[in-house]
Amino acid sequence: MKNERGTPDKAQWVYDAPNFNELADRYDQWAEDYDRDMKDVFGNVGPQKMVEIVTQYVSTDAKILDAGAGTGLVGELLSQRGYKDLEALDISAKMLAEAREKNVYNHLHQEILGEQLKISSDYYDAVVVKGVFAPNHASVDAFDELIRITKPRGYIIFTIRSDYYESSDFQKKLPALEVSEHWQLVEMTDKFACWPKASLNIFYNIWVYRIN
Repeated sequence: MKNERGTPDKAQWVYDAPNFNELADRYDQWAEDYDRDMKDVFGNVGPQKMVEIVTQYVSTDAKILDAGAGTGLVGELLSQRGYKDLEALDISAKMLAEAREKNVYNHLHQEILGEQLKISSDYYDAVVVKGVFAPNHASVDAFDELIRITKPRGYIIFTIRSDYYESSDFQKKLPALEVSEHWQLVEMTDKFACWPKASLNIFYNIWVYRIN
């Protein structure tokens, strides 16, 4: 079902979470059915589109963090493309438990994007973030830590929900980090319908930045 805003009900339910504790709990409740819903109800094409972009910029021997990994849909596709040095980070313990079952990640981190991460600086060759920059999810503050843990000349590749970008602080934060010479924009894709089976109203863009 879709609500009056054209968003699938389960997605709107997590978008409406009032805080991070509730967000984690809602994803915990969704974890067991998440993959099936994404395939059969949503027709989710986001992971495939993300992986197509990653393969253009990141070599298969790179150490990659899948941040906001959920059940590991992106990691599973990356593994199929030959990427083996993968780690996952997510707010939800049960989503990470589902990701573990896919046997594609070398390490799992249960942490919150936007807070200080327990990860060493200059650690990853690339960070991939799909579906996390959306209402009541990770804020613009997350980029400071993601930049810190990414190696110089490495990549941060992420989606932002298109309508959310237009009404949020992301419009200021992304270019400000470029002006301050933390990173450089390499590509921003055209927007695409991420869940074509469920709604044509939810669009995303993929952004590619290279760390200075």
